[in-house]
Amino acid sequence: MGFRDFTRRDFLKTAGTLTAMTALGDMPSELFAATDGRRLVKFPEKTELLLLTSYPPQLETPLHYFRELVTPNEALFVRWHVTPIPTSVDLAQWRLNVGGNTDKELLLSLDDLKTKFPRVTYTAVIQCSGNGRSFFEPRVPGGQWKNGSMGNTTWSGARLKDILNMAGIKPGSVDVSFDGLDRGTLPTVPDFIKSLPVDKALEEDMLIAYEMNGAPLTMLNGFPARLIVPGWYATYWVKSLSEIKVLPRQFEGFWMNPAYRIPDNACGCVPPGAKPQKTIPVHRMTTRSLIINPEDGTSLRPNRPVDVMGIAFSGGYSIRDVIVSVDGGKSWSEAKLGKDLGKYSWIQWTYPWRPKKPGKYTLMARATNSIGESQPFESLWNPSGYLWNKIEPLTVVVR
Repeated sequence: MGFRDFTRRDFLKTAGTLTAMTALGDMPSELFAATDGRRLVKFPEKTELLLLTSYPPQLETPLHYFRELVTPNEALFVRWHVTPIPTSVDLAQWRLNVGGNTDKELLLSLDDLKTKFPRVTYTAVIQCSGNGRSFFEPRVPGGQWKNGSMGNTTWSGARLKDILNMAGIKPGSVDVSFDGLDRGTLPTVPDFIKSLPVDKALEEDMLIAYEMNGAPLTMLNGFPARLIVPGWYATYWVKSLSEIKVLPRQFEGFWMNPAYRIPDNACGCVPPGAKPQKTIPVHRMTTRSLIINPEDGTSLRPNRPVDVMGIAFSGGYSIRDVIVSVDGGKSWSEAKLGKDLGKYSWIQWTYPWRPKKPGKYTLMARATNSIGESQPFESLWNPSGYLWNKIEPLTVVVR
């Protein structure tokens, strides 16, 4: 059976007893072939997504799914760093180990997370640090994402703060590290472990999520539980958690240093092709807006109304306004903001437009957040291809 033929029914058959195990089943070998082009493929529990690589899986969401305020589970992008990834988790055996520089060690089952801690729910944008990397000039190495390595999801789970307080953080603790069930095939491949400063880990909104959009996490998005760091890039949102460790010193694992770092300055940028003198870990997301409708290259009719529609978000700050230009930036008008699901969510916006004359029109949108942060007209460059938030023009033709 090829992976294109792997249906939800097949998935449920491989999953065994659903109360005890969630699984992707036996993975066909072609599922993890060499790097592919950007073609649509269908993985278990997922709709057709754009394939960047299959070993490990990197799947991008087509932009039309962002017409929905909340991204469906089956359409949320997928990003793993090392292989093999977990393809099944036996909940009778799985425990989240919480320990290190703590008063006691915790071994928490999924049921413990659901019953021993208050349930917290909020909607937050999840976005890969390299979202938009393919637009960098000069080009930079790494996954060549366009704009689809992100989504807006409602997460439910237990506060990380409550879990750490139950374990008891000892004085002198510096960092908290997070490890998942994925492991590198070779000993030379560093395990994917991320860390947060203790003060960050104890913030009110840090979450160990066990549900997305009211359902269990999909296997490819981190079943049975994952870390949620709202407002920060998804590199910290460790999937399929197995261990949380409080440390009396700064964590120096590969995926914190040298990986996932940006220039240590206000813009996180350097001149194109330059090497930064000093770097820091990537962290809070930049302010972004994106036009979803109409699509680039669309043909329109004169004097027909068009609802220009898009999304906007920022790293933990609400969107103050979105302005739209239909003449390549010569003039701007304010868009109408839609339903507000909170400071971590994106917001949809609309702008009514009636093009009067035939010709080519360049559409642009620019968002500003509640503390005045906005988007640059020119792209800002760094050697890792992070923080992309340039105003992105698109062209439509009226005829």
